[in-house]
Amino acid sequence: MTPIHVVGIGLEGLQGLPATVQQIIHSATLLVGSDRHLQLIPQGDTPRLALGNFNASLKAIQTHLATTPNPQVVILTSGDPLFYGLGRWLLEVFSPDQLTFHPHLSAVQLAFSRLKLPWQDAVIYSAHGRDLAGLVPLLQRGVEKIAIYTDGEANIAAISRLYQSLRLPVRYQAWVCQALGSTSEAILPWDLAQPTAALPPVHPLNLVVLLRQPQQIPPREWPAIGLADDQFFTFGDRPSLMTKREVRVLALAELALTSTVEIVWDIGAGTGSVAVEIARLAPQATVYAIEKTAIGVQLIERNREAFGLTNLIPLQGTAPQRLRDLPPPDRVFIGGSGAQLLANLDYCWSHLNASGRLVLAIATLEHQGQVLHWCQTHQVNPQVLQVQLSRSVPLGQGHRLQPLNPVTLITLPQG
Repeated sequence: MTPIHVVGIGLEGLQGLPATVQQIIHSATLLVGSDRHLQLIPQGDTPRLALGNFNASLKAIQTHLATTPNPQVVILTSGDPLFYGLGRWLLEVFSPDQLTFHPHLSAVQLAFSRLKLPWQDAVIYSAHGRDLAGLVPLLQRGVEKIAIYTDGEANIAAISRLYQSLRLPVRYQAWVCQALGSTSEAILPWDLAQPTAALPPVHPLNLVVLLRQPQQIPPREWPAIGLADDQFFTFGDRPSLMTKREVRVLALAELALTSTVEIVWDIGAGTGSVAVEIARLAPQATVYAIEKTAIGVQLIERNREAFGLTNLIPLQGTAPQRLRDLPPPDRVFIGGSGAQLLANLDYCWSHLNASGRLVLAIATLEHQGQVLHWCQTHQVNPQVLQVQLSRSVPLGQGHRLQPLNPVTLITLPQG
């Protein structure tokens, strides 16, 4: 038998442990744990060591092991010691042959069982003792299920503020799972979009579970320009794959739409966010949104219906082949082309009406170089706008700037 036993314990205390583990605790020569964990074990003759300063505690445990015949140290922890628990630290200071682990149900297991949700596909994030920065990419990716270990600062209020500040095109239902396994256990449902001032008191021992909801256009008043990202239907597995609001507004300005614009091509339209904005700003124009993926075309159709746009026409296919039957454009926006970038540029430029404009949104240095070389070869004078933007996101009690991916807008005016 190893000299150190690491026992996961729940809020129900000793009675929630198997008889064999209870016997190990009763036979202990030293009982170690936080004040809260030690209070779960009835007082007896066994010496106790409250975990405070880890270095001092380690020295005391090592002294006990060296000076006690047949030592049996029991270290109490929450849930599973090897799951965001004390086990990792113990394995750094003791050899594995000295340790035996006795896991209890973790808070994550208890939370998902109470919510009756399968959790093999959930992503676990611990904000305990750290900030919420690591949660940002999970929310931006639209991860379907997220369990978050919280603390006094990284709590449901902070998570709600972070979610609201990101202005994401996905919606989450949240639950605050409090004091799991105790008589005061409670599951508090919460919508992350609600104001945090409405939050009731929350037990300090809690875990937050997020579940992505089916997407729907929020019922709100729409601005004349610059629709929020969360007002569009987007790809379920990549909700952030769209032209962001700030970049979209700049692209619309570069397109310089007027009342005389009649035909617009949006190539590589994705979700159709740019095409929707164009169709709203230029109701007299017919906007053709060309997208090669079937799911993209479906999203464009849903967004067209949501905004009531009869002048927006989604077309599935690959440019430039899909462009051949379309009327010549007054404006062209190229948001995505991949390997067909130069072929699309050649075709669009040669078919652009007099006094027309072509705007490209470029994400890579390679494509930027190709377009600028094309302009030099064709003696076209480009207008280049480097877009590097950041949005504020909560960080502790303050805020920091979260950068958006840089984009280069290249405008080619005809004539």
